[in-house]
Amino acid sequence: MKIFVILPTYNEKPNIRKMIDKILSLEANLGIIVIDDNSPDGTADTVEEFYAENPAVILKKRSEKSGLGTAYIAGFKEALSRNADYIITMDSDFSHDPDRIPEFIKLSKTNHLVIGSRYIPGGEIWNWGFYRKALSYTANFITNNIIHIRANDATSGFRCYQRDTLINSKFDTIKSNGYSYLVEILYKIQETGSRICEIPICFKDRIAGKSKISKLEILKAIWTVLRLLIHRLLQTK
Repeated sequence: MKIFVILPTYNEKPNIRKMIDKILSLEANLGIIVIDDNSPDGTADTVEEFYAENPAVILKKRSEKSGLGTAYIAGFKEALSRNADYIITMDSDFSHDPDRIPEFIKLSKTNHLVIGSRYIPGGEIWNWGFYRKALSYTANFITNNIIHIRANDATSGFRCYQRDTLINSKFDTIKSNGYSYLVEILYKIQETGSRICEIPICFKDRIAGKSKISKLEILKAIWTVLRLLIHRLLQTK
């Protein structure tokens, strides 16, 4: 069984080594794919310096900051080319607890997609201000009630995908290239009739570095929701 963890990075030098070491320390036999968007702080240099001789750590360097969605696509393609059975996505800043990875893998054996959810009983968010919470709650309210995604936390990036689920979603044809990629791929996976499972997680605000959600990302997300709503309405006619 081959399992890969995809870590998209941009200016994660303070976190990346700790995160990789933590993942490698887990009992599960995990590979790590770091997708770095030419981080000016030297994130990729740190990965090369400490893991160049470790075959479990794969670094893919991109020439510019191209968006979270395209980073996922690059990571998915790399993992699938290496015959991955399960593919995990998560943040590199410890907002997602790597100790939960074995639980995700276990549940993925009977579910096509496992999502770490902040919005089911037992889920939590630590150290977010009112604006971030309001933005996240609003986004999930819209995805649940307007485009009818059947997941309480459609914007969570802590996920584990089965290989065939990704392939069937046609993940590399998705138009969103930012954070809204998470919503659109979930929409596509739901369309295939896949089994989706949510487990509660505690989301902790990053321990170092700065948040990368901009006003432009918010506008892109609104456009994504409108596109998916139009698609859903056309499908129901």
